[in-house]
Amino acid sequence: MADDPVLLITGASTGIGAATARHAAEAGYRVVLAARSADRLEQLASDLGGAQRAIAVPADVTDFAAQERLVQRTLEAFGRLDAAFANAGFGARRGFEEETPELWREMVLTNVLGAAYTIRATLPTLRGASGHLILTSSVAGRRALPGSLYSATKHAVTAMAEALRQEADGAIRVTCIEPGMVDTPFFSNRPQNALEPDDIARAVLYAVQQPPHVDVNELLIRPTSQPG
Repeated sequence: MADDPVLLITGASTGIGAATARHAAEAGYRVVLAARSADRLEQLASDLGGAQRAIAVPADVTDFAAQERLVQRTLEAFGRLDAAFANAGFGARRGFEEETPELWREMVLTNVLGAAYTIRATLPTLRGASGHLILTSSVAGRRALPGSLYSATKHAVTAMAEALRQEADGAIRVTCIEPGMVDTPFFSNRPQNALEPDDIARAVLYAVQQPPHVDVNELLIRPTSQPG
């Protein structure tokens, strides 16, 4: 059990994060679950086997000290960290006259700075373990969408992943996951013919389970019904 790899996931309480935790646990990973929602995290950790296999660590990704404590708690509980999935994020309605400036600020801090903080907090440990960093971008991180500040944040994440890959120079692996429309709590109205969180979770596991010399840098995943 002590040799089982450890995967840290931010935004783990619902959607893609929770699905990835379930798939990783089934694949033999021990998992560290981070999000703001403590109750959901605790229930998921219990479902995945309790303290020997999964721990819940409530954390706000926009707080760097909280992310440092997240890594420390990981090492205290499991003694290692093999991969980190910077998945926390949320969206907003399109339109530069929509939403509030306060929501914009929170979204930019969570989606961009939160991902950067996860990189900074986990990188020293992952570098020592020849580990793996996975970041959730979006199809919206490849093309601009009309009036979408969310799209701009995901362009930043896509660039961040490539910038990290170049800096790491092979010391760690880096994967940018770019989902199309996924049926998650991201949407207030449930989308039709969308991907399921499990579809993205399988892609994450595909990337992390490649041989050490294989670095899957980008995975763009759309439902068959999504034209762009």
